[in-house]
Amino acid sequence: MNEALKRQLSDAVIVYQDDILQFTQELIAIATENPPGACYRPCVEAIQSKLVELGLDCQVIEVPTQEPRGGVEESPRFCILSHYGSGERTLYFHGHYDVVPASSAEQFKPYVKGGNLFGRGSSDMKSGLVAMIYAMKAIQTCDIKLDGRIGLTIVPDEETGGELGSKYLSGINVLGKNGMGMLLAEPTSGVVWNANRGAISLRVVVKGKPAHVGLHYQGINAFEKMLVVANALLELKQEVEARSTAYSIQPDPARSSILMMGGRCTGGSSFNLVPGECAFTIDRRINPEEDLQDEKRRIFETLGRLRQDGIDLDIEVLQEAESAGTSEYHPLAETLARNIEAIKGKRPRFELCPGVLENRFYARAGVPAFAYGPGLLSVSHGPNEFVEIEEIYRSTLIYSLTALDTLLD
Repeated sequence: MNEALKRQLSDAVIVYQDDILQFTQELIAIATENPPGACYRPCVEAIQSKLVELGLDCQVIEVPTQEPRGGVEESPRFCILSHYGSGERTLYFHGHYDVVPASSAEQFKPYVKGGNLFGRGSSDMKSGLVAMIYAMKAIQTCDIKLDGRIGLTIVPDEETGGELGSKYLSGINVLGKNGMGMLLAEPTSGVVWNANRGAISLRVVVKGKPAHVGLHYQGINAFEKMLVVANALLELKQEVEARSTAYSIQPDPARSSILMMGGRCTGGSSFNLVPGECAFTIDRRINPEEDLQDEKRRIFETLGRLRQDGIDLDIEVLQEAESAGTSEYHPLAETLARNIEAIKGKRPRFELCPGVLENRFYARAGVPAFAYGPGLLSVSHGPNEFVEIEEIYRSTLIYSLTALDTLLD
């Protein structure tokens, strides 16, 4: 790309800076808390209205109504699709508009202080969404012809696993169609996430028989049975956490695979009653080199042997998500890193995301995917969530330059 074109694009982003900040504030003020999935419709309407105002196309897909869970009917879910350019080969911009629940309603009253924008979703990831929208608009403003197109995909429910967002789009063969790459606007703290862990999360309920402590011999102590289950899983944990990923992640102990027990524990009803039921969670986070189904099978085999030994237990699957990884030497990775360095003066590190990413849905479709956004992971989901305003503008330019280098005619 020639320098004149870069300057033209940079100038276009500068022109839109006030609009970028204002629209980010507008989205933060819409309390799209998930769970339960509140205020989705007004948020989608605001994004749709903005895309139309900017002269970008917009398609809203309503996810079919789900069966009521626990007697509560699901609120409607909506996915938003847009694009700029023509042809089949597509570079996807991807993000989600749901946010984790706030600690107070004040978090949905955005404010600027010291060059930072505060509010729930400022970092994760409404600022990234706006940066991607205006990256498309800047390219359109410069009337740049692309050999292919930018596809914008905005989804709900990322914070609860993507079942009614990205997974739905994947199931109807919309997500990543004809994709040559994807950029995800997660808060990556200045690094690029080229890989993510997968997860198999379970709730194990160990059953006993209640009885008064004075008649304890008539009962079956579910707590003691649970200890037997936990000790068997500790043996598996030791084996699992001896493995390390080859992907970069800091510090070094973070390279290990993960099997955590007891994130949530419940059981018993009184100090003087033999507990009739005890439950605990298992959270198995798998590295990209591991296979989700193999690791799930190993846990279920361990629990199955305990059942055969006479322990009565039930298993509930809370979450399943595949791991994913793309080489940091992929052409799109090189292009993204080059543009980050050009704008920020330093080449970014490539790292494994410690959690689950929507990259996995694109990886399943054979689309190389990378996460990079203006926010900070360290403040996301916290009570004082914020994003540096200049980082929103820098990310807007980085997205647009990367799209041009990838798709320029």
